[in-house]
Amino acid sequence: MKSSVIIFPGSNCDRDMDVALKKFGFKNQMIWHNDNSIPKSDLIVLPGGFSYGDYLRCGSIASKSKIIKSVIDFANSGGLVLGICNGFQILTETGLLPGILQQNKYLNFICRNVFVKVKDKQNKYFKDIKKNILELHIAHNEGNYFCSNDEMKSLEDNNQIAVTYCNKNGDENDENNPNGAIKNIAGIFNSKKNVLGMMPHPERMIDKYLSGEDGSLFFENLLRNLN
Repeated sequence: MKSSVIIFPGSNCDRDMDVALKKFGFKNQMIWHNDNSIPKSDLIVLPGGFSYGDYLRCGSIASKSKIIKSVIDFANSGGLVLGICNGFQILTETGLLPGILQQNKYLNFICRNVFVKVKDKQNKYFKDIKKNILELHIAHNEGNYFCSNDEMKSLEDNNQIAVTYCNKNGDENDENNPNGAIKNIAGIFNSKKNVLGMMPHPERMIDKYLSGEDGSLFFENLLRNLN
C-alpha cells in the first residue's frame, strides 16, 4: 500500500507519521505543500503541527496551499484522507469535514494521553479494530470541536462521529472531556467515511517502551482493511 504525507511550513509530526506508516508496511512518500499533484496513493495524510504558525485560524492558510486541490479531488473520488490534529483543522477549513476546531475550553495547551471510544466501525479506519477504547496522545491548543445543530444532526444520523473522549471504562462526560468539544467529539468522518479527522495522535503510540501501543492497533487495522 502506498501513502503520502503532506508537509506544510510548520508541520512537526510529519516525520513521526512517516515512521509509523513505514513501520506497519506502507510505502510512504513525503509531499511538499507547494507541489501541484500527488503520486498514486492509497492513503493521504495531513499531519499534526502548527502549519503557517496557526496564523489567522489553525489550518486556514494551509487549506489554500497548491496541493490541497489534489487532496480534495482525491477525497471526492473516494480516496482515503486522514487528518491528525492540525490535519483535522485543515480538513475543516477545506470543507471536506464539517464544523470547526476552537480554542480549548480553559484556554490552555493540552499535552497528555487520553482515552477515546470508537463510535463507528463501518469504515476502513476502524473496521475489525481489536479494541473499542484506545489510549492515544493529544497535544493542541485548538481542539475544541464545534458545529451547528444541523451539522450535528447530520453527523449523528449518518454515524459520522468516529471517536469520542472517555475514560478507560468508556464513560463519556465533562470530566473526561479535555478541551470542551461538543459531545466529547475527538474525531469525525465525512458522509462517505473515506475522510477522517481526529485530534489524537495514533503515530505517537506505536512503541510499548516509549509511549504505548494502541496507535499500533489503528495502523495495523487500517493496512489490513486496505489490502
